[in-house]
Amino acid sequence: MKHRKETGEIVARVGGLAAAGRCAVLATAVRITSSSYRRPGAKFLIEDDGSTLGGVSGGCLEADVRAIALDVMHTGAPRLLHYETGSDDRTVWGLGLGCNGSVDIFVQSVTTPHVREILQAVHVLLEQDAEPLAIATIVGATDGVGRSIVADAGGVLAGSTGSADLDRELAATAARCLIDGASRLHEIGGHLVFTDVLTAPPRLIICGAGDDARPLVSYAADVGFAVIVVDHRAAYLSTERFPSARRLVHLRPDEDLAALGVDTRTFVVVKTHSFGSDREWVRRFVDGGAPYVGILGPRARRDEIVAQLGVASEAVFGPVGLDLGADGPEQVAISIVAELLAVRAGREGGHLRRKVEAIHAV
Repeated sequence: MKHRKETGEIVARVGGLAAAGRCAVLATAVRITSSSYRRPGAKFLIEDDGSTLGGVSGGCLEADVRAIALDVMHTGAPRLLHYETGSDDRTVWGLGLGCNGSVDIFVQSVTTPHVREILQAVHVLLEQDAEPLAIATIVGATDGVGRSIVADAGGVLAGSTGSADLDRELAATAARCLIDGASRLHEIGGHLVFTDVLTAPPRLIICGAGDDARPLVSYAADVGFAVIVVDHRAAYLSTERFPSARRLVHLRPDEDLAALGVDTRTFVVVKTHSFGSDREWVRRFVDGGAPYVGILGPRARRDEIVAQLGVASEAVFGPVGLDLGADGPEQVAISIVAELLAVRAGREGGHLRRKVEAIHAV
């Protein structure tokens, strides 16, 4: 979800740079082993004036990648970088860091016509809220390095490697990657190919457009949720109040909810500060199959709502949020977003220091 949002911001920026006749280089993490701050598909844009957007690590690789990217900008030749870390600071590629793993990063200019075409196609598809799609790029081969296709489950949408047969193979592999939603590196017909999967962002419906909803909308959108704000008070629904919301919907709980498109992937937070309105919103969303319906307020309030409705309480999260000792709208919003991320990932939201296996292991 964060990956798709970051990719959208970068391709939009590339479009602006191209229109201004400027140059830039894109670095993409294509393989990561062991401990990592980012995952495959993380992107880092380096512009001709040295400014950057995004990142491929927690900050330990960016300076070195930026220096190499500026060289790629001048030569135009893509490069596949490999960073090997050790168990201590003495065995790390001369950067004085250690993470006990390895990272492969593909660096290419975005000023070439083919790359611009691909990124423009991706930009259009993301703006249209396209269903999951994938970008398959040749990152290692005797020829065709840097050539890409954009594909969905139905086949190629844009781009070409120059070989129709290889395009079909890449599209078939992309379709398989789209099923499990994982970006990965693989060998296809003698070519090393990275398939970058961009899954559709999860939707978060927030019922209640009061002032305390503003930080929640901002934080949730920043981590990648497509946020929809719903309220019966039209004056509260403005882009000035909620600039990062995907949609603002003037609606009451007794009206038709079809426009909201509630399904089993929809997250909901109910915070109207009215017991009756909260109860009716919970009823509608639980009946609609939403797997997560959070209610702001004390446990007794949630219990009363659940009892009056006779609904399955497993889908109702109240008091909403993780137990962080939050105080005030901003901290409460952080606790709610943390719980949303944990539920979406199937995690309990405990301390990482108690996790024995790798951080991103399921």
